Amino acid sequence: MTDNEITKTEFPERHRRNEQERDITTLMRQWLNIIFMIGAIVGMCVYFFAEERVGTYIILGSMVFKIVECALRFMHR
Repeated sequence: MTDNEITKTEFPERHRRNEQERDITTLMRQWLNIIFMIGAIVGMCVYFFAEERVGTYIILGSMVFKIVECALRFMHR
């Protein structure tokens, strides 16, 4: 038995989406995460150095992008 045959018997192949579809969702998720992180950092800076209420709104607005990213992750798994 070769290593390749052992691997196939021990770890059955799972149904995965094709590469192009996986790349599109991965790219979308990465951009949504970048927008969320930038929004959260800006919101924290505004919260601590300017106005608390505006900073809170910015953070809550950036959380929308994170929620969308999480929804994409759960739908495409």
